[in-house]
Amino acid sequence: MSKPRIAILGLGIMGSGMARRLLSSGFHVVVFNRSWEKSLSLAKAGALVAESPKDAAARTDVILSMVADDNASRAVWLGENGALTGVSPGSILIESSTLSVVWVKELSALAGQHGCEFLDAPVTGTKPHAASGELFFMVGGSAAALEKVRSVLSVLGREVLHLGPVGSGALIKLINNFVCGVEAAAFAEAIALVDKSGLNREKCLAVLENSALASPLIKRIISSMKTNDYTPNFPLKLMTKDLGYAISESENAGATLKTAAPALEVFQHAAAEGLGDLDFSAVAKSFAQG
Repeated sequence: MSKPRIAILGLGIMGSGMARRLLSSGFHVVVFNRSWEKSLSLAKAGALVAESPKDAAARTDVILSMVADDNASRAVWLGENGALTGVSPGSILIESSTLSVVWVKELSALAGQHGCEFLDAPVTGTKPHAASGELFFMVGGSAAALEKVRSVLSVLGREVLHLGPVGSGALIKLINNFVCGVEAAAFAEAIALVDKSGLNREKCLAVLENSALASPLIKRIISSMKTNDYTPNFPLKLMTKDLGYAISESENAGATLKTAAPALEVFQHAAAEGLGDLDFSAVAKSFAQG
């Protein structure tokens, strides 16, 4: 069978890596990004550059969005010349952004009104995982729709897990990021305690790096601290957004995330310090600045 034609909407850290990965695997790829310059290197690699989301959707069978938040997702699907105005019945729409469950379900209903199938398929992983096809897809939607695009997602990810109906992927992604955010915020406060107590930071990092808490996330924060390199793989402002979404979803579910609100305050403080565009590991840097 011929490979489906794929549109990638959003060429940030993740979207650009995904588009390049698909191109290297021989897929016909159409890309769109609000900032034209982000499309140039992909055009040189063989991608077609669309003038609008509508244009991208009209040229393809599978439309995948990877943008920052609910507002950006609404704009790319529903805005002027949005993708939903260009889709053909039978197309499969994939939303891989980290979004609220409420919006994901609304978007799914709108896709159905256009005769399209919809999957919410956020991912775990960062920039290098997107480039190498090592993402982990958490998919909500029909199993039948997933099978139609499994060949696409399998190129992009090491694992494609079907979790259940629409919204399932979006919710577990927020749960995952909530836990990561709390862990990162707690570690940032721990380093502040090290510094204010007069302990030797380098030696304490050596202890913590070899203790039971040394998860991959903590090791990444420590590495950034040691090198003072906070080049964004996952921007701090997006972790801040995800903690807020997780709190809202817990309220909708009648649950209480008692540790999420303090963690959100820690990240909001870091964002207010001007660190929002740096990697989320810079949350520890905000305490050092303070």
